[in-house]
Amino acid sequence: MPNIRSLDMKLVDDLFDMGGGYVLDFSDRTMASFFAEELNVDIDDPTYREQGTSKAKRLRCYLNKVDLATSVKTLKALWDYREMTRKDRGRAEWVNNAEGRFLSLLNRMQGEPDQPAPQAEPPKPAFDRPKILALKQKLIELSALEPQPRGYAFEAWLTNAFNTFGLAAREPFRLRGEQIDGSFQLQGETYLVEAKWHAAQTPAADLHAFHGKVEQKAAWARGLFISNSGFTPDGLVAFGKAKRVICMDGLDLFETLDRELPLDQVIGRKARRAAETGLPFERVRDIFGH
Repeated sequence: MPNIRSLDMKLVDDLFDMGGGYVLDFSDRTMASFFAEELNVDIDDPTYREQGTSKAKRLRCYLNKVDLATSVKTLKALWDYREMTRKDRGRAEWVNNAEGRFLSLLNRMQGEPDQPAPQAEPPKPAFDRPKILALKQKLIELSALEPQPRGYAFEAWLTNAFNTFGLAAREPFRLRGEQIDGSFQLQGETYLVEAKWHAAQTPAADLHAFHGKVEQKAAWARGLFISNSGFTPDGLVAFGKAKRVICMDGLDLFETLDRELPLDQVIGRKARRAAETGLPFERVRDIFGH
């Protein structure tokens, strides 16, 4: 069974500029060097020439011959190269919503393994556009509710959103009188969730209180604070450098769904950015571009 379906292969063709048998700006020599150095692969091997000798035909053949994990790893490496060279040369993006569609392709591939294999985590589900549109519509509808029912509905919405993207969400629970608004798993780490939908922005005191809860748990626990109304600028400054908590606001959630960015990838990218910069809150539009 091929790793990449025909419609998705069309997206791969578009993303990596594979018209006319080319792949990005690679020559035969530089493509061979890239695969050898980045992936330890001989892309010139005759086994990848069964569909033809052009760079594009060899790449298509290779992607559907290697195991799924290698295929995903290859696409990620090609994407990183694509973005580095595109930005270095000031080239405009040529595919609409390119990064969102690429991340969704990876989710589809990782949600449909081509052969049984032991896995540390369950596979991610295939990207389901009708479900994403329904999540976005429901998020909009929540704003019309009264504050108390809206809070409960927001927690239920988040659980549904996490599960839609394979994050194994758990409902709200209490520990020794302490309310936790839920949890989920991402890349082998457990995230505790604090969710608020208040008229006012969230201040530093609430961030510190949640961080205190997280610090009392296991060393591998992380925290995601979701405040629909956002966070006060002074509060973020007072909270200081991110330790074990990252933040999202309502605009982040809406843009994630509106741009069809997989939520698990967004949270993972936020966590990585926090690790790199120490900042607990950076907007989706700043991480993924406007």
